[in-house]
Amino acid sequence: MDVAMNVGHFLERAALVYPDRTAIVDEPDLPGSWGRVTYRELHARAQGLGAALREEGLIEGARIAIVSPNSARFLACFFGVSGSGRVLVPINFRLNAEEVAFIVEHSGAELVFFDPEVASSVEGLTVKTIALDGNADASYFQPLGDREPVTWEANEGATCSINYTSGTTARPKGVELTHRNCWMNATTFGWHLAVSDRDVLLHTLPMFHANGWGMPYAATAMGARHVVLRKVDGEEILRRIEAEGVTLLCCAPAVVAAVLDAEQARREAGTSRPSLHAIRVVVAGAPPPSKVIERVEAELNWEFIQIYGLTETSPLLTVNRTRAEWDGLSGAERAKLLSRAGVPAVGVEIAIDDEGEVLARSNHVFRSYWNQPDATNDALAGGWFHTGDGGYLDGPTTVITDRKKDVIITGGENVSSIEVEDCLFQHASVAEAAVIGVPDEHWGEMVTALVVLRPGATTTPEELIAFCKEHLAHFKAPKQVLLREELARTATGKLQKYKLRQEFWRDEQRQVH
Repeated sequence: MDVAMNVGHFLERAALVYPDRTAIVDEPDLPGSWGRVTYRELHARAQGLGAALREEGLIEGARIAIVSPNSARFLACFFGVSGSGRVLVPINFRLNAEEVAFIVEHSGAELVFFDPEVASSVEGLTVKTIALDGNADASYFQPLGDREPVTWEANEGATCSINYTSGTTARPKGVELTHRNCWMNATTFGWHLAVSDRDVLLHTLPMFHANGWGMPYAATAMGARHVVLRKVDGEEILRRIEAEGVTLLCCAPAVVAAVLDAEQARREAGTSRPSLHAIRVVVAGAPPPSKVIERVEAELNWEFIQIYGLTETSPLLTVNRTRAEWDGLSGAERAKLLSRAGVPAVGVEIAIDDEGEVLARSNHVFRSYWNQPDATNDALAGGWFHTGDGGYLDGPTTVITDRKKDVIITGGENVSSIEVEDCLFQHASVAEAAVIGVPDEHWGEMVTALVVLRPGATTTPEELIAFCKEHLAHFKAPKQVLLREELARTATGKLQKYKLRQEFWRDEQRQVH
């Protein structure tokens, strides 16, 4: 017997088994906040959303976009939109209006939900927009009541979401994830993390980022409690952990650094309190230095787990979690082992091609780039997904050593260096520009621009950074601009970025951070 995989089943199970349990603790003191919501109510609201979309004439396969920080409504969209056969298009709320408009148009989204805090990012859209303020969106998220629920003959090959990611071009690509992709990723991820009904998940990871890595699905399926966090702040994270009994969080290395700083400030103030329960922190985006991992275990008493993956892989590919064989190691020795990408998750195959690129094959690998068949064929050539990362295998363990794609990962966000270079070239004083990532303890990699000015130009690095912030989402703008007399090029005039990177990466064992 084959039963089609549908992410909507995760919430249906939770509402059946744990109807009166708290499902979500929404961000407090926010207009329209849902407060504490049970699984029965969350299910009713998700069903109500599906019915509202149907009543508006948005049929199966229709794309519905959302531009918002983490919220209870965002969580409901995973099930009310995708679970009803529509396609969710989560958009990075840090993008500017031009970038959002491109994604909305490219995806063919017919409706856009947006948070009032980022209203400027949806200005000028020609499709219908709905503010997530508790008033304009009330009819969309009201419980189903006596309305007829949406019935969808689930097709696990149907598109569940289209997640846009920065790549090697100036325009992002839409990663088309199927219900099968998302279902298998969630269950495999949940298995590796031993997610249970006793867990409390703090949403330190943006829900738009590869669907929160699939944890909204996995935690819901097991009846775990979701605690919404809109803005990352180290002290606030510690406070929420204590107030809600958080046991699990996923984040980028920059978030870990913020928490360590907050804990250090507490110790210096004499207000530090040890964790009273086990906490697992799952980190990805860029491998943090082993010293940071050692501090997480020693100073926070948390279990550090690293994963590796990409939006195109839903995202789980490898998992690095401490094992019984490491129990006798020192903290420093264990941290060094945990700094590697990890071993293949269940159902994942990893290989290294002749050029040193990491290849992957699994049920988590995406179906295609939305409306970009050539890019899809290149990425899936030979029946393997080409990650664009360089690395090697140490036994079963994948070790990432370099990034072949022209992408910088800073604070967990992907930045296309080409996109930033294109922006810099719009400035009248710029003759040449090369954008690279340089190692940074806080951000993982810091977006850095090496710039040659036109003869007679007098602009400053600060002015160039401000110019980029006017035209790009702020996280994409260079954090430093270094003026140069010339840039290393080949005989044919092509930039030699590996040479430009050398002065910054000379003392690093690997070429990603």
